[in-house]
Amino acid sequence: GQLDDIRDPTSRIAARELVQLLMELHGTGLERMMEVVFEAGEPGERIINNLGRDELVSSLLILHGLHPDDHATRVVKSVDRVRPSLRKAGAEVELLSVESGAVRVKIETTSHSCGSTTSSLRTMVEEAVYGGAPDTTSLVVEGLEEKSASGFVALESLLGGGLLAPASATSSPLS
Repeated sequence: GQLDDIRDPTSRIAARELVQLLMELHGTGLERMMEVVFEAGEPGERIINNLGRDELVSSLLILHGLHPDDHATRVVKSVDRVRPSLRKAGAEVELLSVESGAVRVKIETTSHSCGSTTSSLRTMVEEAVYGGAPDTTSLVVEGLEEKSASGFVALESLLGGGLLAPASATSSPLS
């Protein structure tokens, strides 16, 4: 963002090129390091997998497209890691889909969950997914819609959810 604030277009372009060249150098160097380690055979593969589990190194590998696990695998592992914490909070999580960086999960809670609990559940899932797969482009958490303590459900939510058809869409014996 600070590069965009540089008023002189020549300096701005030069600064961007310098950053891009440094990124390419680091990426190429990391790629070569991974190749050297991989060439060590089975011990090298274990090292690469360990590097993929290290929080800092994992982020660098993702940044340069070198992580040993693909995006979907990292999301699955992240959801699996947060599952026990969610269970302790009275919730279950289900991974619905992972497509092109977009992730959809569903959380089911007990009927005793309150708004602050659902907020913390959402945060737990978001931190887990983005922590393990920071290249996630979107995350949709379903199932944490506000529930009424009285059990009352607004007609609009039933209509919007497709549970009831609008009156104009039903046939009436009087018409």
